[in-house]
Amino acid sequence: MSKLFARFVKNESGATAIEYGLIATFIAVAIIAALGLVGDSLDQMLTDVSTAIGS
Repeated sequence: MSKLFARFVKNESGATAIEYGLIATFIAVAIIAALGLVGDSLDQMLTDVSTAIGS
C-alpha cells in the first residue's frame, strides 16, 4: 500500500495537465478582453465608413 501511495505522490502528469489548462484559460481570457476593447473601436470605425458611403 505504501508503494502505491509513494507512486501516486511521485506522479506529476495530472499537475502538468492542470497547469496547461490554467495557462490556456488565462490566454483565452486575455484574448476575449482584447477583442472587447478592439470591438468598440472597430464598431465606431465601421459606423463612420457606413455613414461616409451613405452620404
